[in-house]
Amino acid sequence: MPTTLSQSDLPGLELIHRGKVRDVYALPGNRLLMVATDRLSAFDVVLPDPIPGKGEMLTQISNFWFAKTAHIIPNHLTGDDVASVLPKGVDPALYAKRAVVTKRLKPVPVEAIARGYLIGSGWKDYQATGALCGITLPPGLRQAEKLPEPIFTPSTKAAVGDHDENVSFDAVVAAVGEELAGAVRKATLDIYTFAAAYAAERGIIVADTKFEFGTDENGVLHIMDEMLTPDSSRFWPADEYAVGISPPSYDKQFVRDYLERVGWNKTPPAPKVPKEVIDGTAAKYAEALDKLAGIRLD
Repeated sequence: MPTTLSQSDLPGLELIHRGKVRDVYALPGNRLLMVATDRLSAFDVVLPDPIPGKGEMLTQISNFWFAKTAHIIPNHLTGDDVASVLPKGVDPALYAKRAVVTKRLKPVPVEAIARGYLIGSGWKDYQATGALCGITLPPGLRQAEKLPEPIFTPSTKAAVGDHDENVSFDAVVAAVGEELAGAVRKATLDIYTFAAAYAAERGIIVADTKFEFGTDENGVLHIMDEMLTPDSSRFWPADEYAVGISPPSYDKQFVRDYLERVGWNKTPPAPKVPKEVIDGTAAKYAEALDKLAGIRLD
């Protein structure tokens, strides 16, 4: 059975970051131990109830995509055994499928988002301005409509509890320089195009996805953190896709829709989530992992 972990506890290791989902520890040799917990965030707020097994599913699907896209861009994985770096007395079974040992990279301070369809905050921006992150789109597009071609729509990286904000490519250039900004945009669109084609063969539409990048000591760009997971992407079943609605999904849109229905104002604290929504979300994640990667944790 999948394990459940709301917050990691690894005495003797230096905790350097506790994010919305991941706890990150420093390791010798310029490495990190990254632990995906079962915390769930929606609208940039961490919910009070974990999704059992979610961290294991996120890690396994990320590892699948890291391997699948290694020909496009290097990734942060070292391949080192997780059990070998855990403190004595810690049950390795709790961390085996939800943790990875990674290179310690210098993060690029931008959320790198690729969109192939008009949904979410992109749909709202388009309705208001006819554009998205400074990119003018054709008039008359409808909700969930496929875009003429995938677009790069970066956003700021918000602290826990704050909201990311869509920004223009020029803002990314101003933040990190033209060369690195161009490399991030190219990698984002190349990975999205490859992954969307792969997923389409398995009956899944990747509507949009978010990547994080970092550079090593030689300035080489790597993809890091997570990759094409239900937390960072919108996955739609192709046989239920329709334009003009928010299609059913394999991701945390299931939870977002519930929170919208109950009228939460999207500021902390988040409301408790009923068991049927938690179970439904876990089932959606598991289905995506199975369809995309052929992996079943239970």
